Amino acid sequence: MMRTSVRLAVAAFGLVVATFFACSQQHSRVVVGTAVQALEENGDGSRSLDAVDHTAWDRLLHRYVDEDGMVNYAAWKNHQEDRAALERYLATLSAADPRAPTSKEGRLAFWINAYNALTVYGILRVYPTDSIRNHTAKLFGYNIWDDLLLPVGSEKYSLNDMEHKILRTLGEPRIHFAIVCASIGCPRLRNEAYTPDRLEEQLADNARDFFSRQKNLQVDAAERVIRVSSILDWFGTDFGPTPQAALKSLLEYMPADAKQVISSNSFSVSFLEYDWSLNRQ
Repeated sequence: MMRTSVRLAVAAFGLVVATFFACSQQHSRVVVGTAVQALEENGDGSRSLDAVDHTAWDRLLHRYVDEDGMVNYAAWKNHQEDRAALERYLATLSAADPRAPTSKEGRLAFWINAYNALTVYGILRVYPTDSIRNHTAKLFGYNIWDDLLLPVGSEKYSLNDMEHKILRTLGEPRIHFAIVCASIGCPRLRNEAYTPDRLEEQLADNARDFFSRQKNLQVDAAERVIRVSSILDWFGTDFGPTPQAALKSLLEYMPADAKQVISSNSFSVSFLEYDWSLNRQ
């Protein structure tokens, strides 16, 4: 009888915890954009990701982001019309059909813009704040990477969905120099939108810019040591099977001193501490 009572008590407690967790998770979710219940084939490609107009996002980036990728969140937060413009842009993304025939460049440009725009929206929603990590609860409560959702077509996508389930599966590892988690340690946020016709140029420029900055790359030629951003630690296998192979695959984007060390057959790699401070002006 005692054992039965204990088992029942444990089961009841587990049910309470599970219910609390489910309710907490449901309550913490934030959905932006516009849910599309039924997708219709227009026959003209108008719902393809290739056809999405990113002009509104481009204008906002020009206005609030500087050449170093730092964002004037305070001014953006205080400009009601431009906050509304960002919401309208996200609604435009919602109306696209991710299942429609789309070029690889169009798919990449769409989801990179979606990731960055949703992240900016999420920061503006909680600003003032000094780090996105203040909003990434691990167990209970709001986690911006999981609970901020953008409907696209008939599905809802979190930032983690966009990064890990979509972008990282497209065979273009340079997305890691394009998607920006609102932190100093991230690559710079370009002050222009990504477009299918300029995507290769933009990704190559991002990679060169990323490795030109000391916060992301430090070279000790005498010791043959490359110190590089933790992004290459967390996602290095997207570039190559080892840290050395990953850096060799990126050789064309490196400054001269790094190229000399990486081109050798023997060098070591260590990873720099990541700065989660907000990328604010």
